[in-house]
Amino acid sequence: MRSLPHPHELAALGAVLCLYRAHAGSELDGWSQALRVSSARELDSDGLCESLQFFDRDGDCCWRLYLLPDTDFLAWERLLAGLPAQARPEPGLGIRERLWRRVARHLGGPVWRANVLRFHAPPAGPGFAEQSLLAASLPRLSACGADVARRIVQREGVACGGLIDECCCRQAANRTTLAQGQDDAARAVGSNTRTWA
Repeated sequence: MRSLPHPHELAALGAVLCLYRAHAGSELDGWSQALRVSSARELDSDGLCESLQFFDRDGDCCWRLYLLPDTDFLAWERLLAGLPAQARPEPGLGIRERLWRRVARHLGGPVWRANVLRFHAPPAGPGFAEQSLLAASLPRLSACGADVARRIVQREGVACGGLIDECCCRQAANRTTLAQGQDDAARAVGSNTRTWA
């Protein structure tokens, strides 16, 4: 069983909600630190929430990707088919105990940030045959997708800096950038390279 998805598989997903540790730097640093991934499904008052949980060498979660209505569902299902499922929470835990554990995790754990991303897998270039490049840009979300992303971010207690909202100012700035002859690469979040076996 493989330990991580290939960048092309992540690029096929379309828009996803990315949660990353604030001290890591950019949204893609968690990808470069990850050694394994598992899928997680959680049922709460808003319905089923599906995510990919990436873990570093210490076994700590370093990167999380969440399914949104704007995500390519078939690509998501193909990706999950080859991944192990995360262990379920202990049976019999009441809602109060689960909430208390979540609060304790936020108070003592790392600070997380959120952004909605679309991944790209550009070629690494000559001389980098064993390298795979993962890049990301800021996609435009549907109203439903933005609503689901906001609920996940609020539930997780994560700072998003308003990047989920497609306000009129952000849309106008994007139109201005595109009108100046630049494409989606102008809105790129960043890129990251890792060795791929």
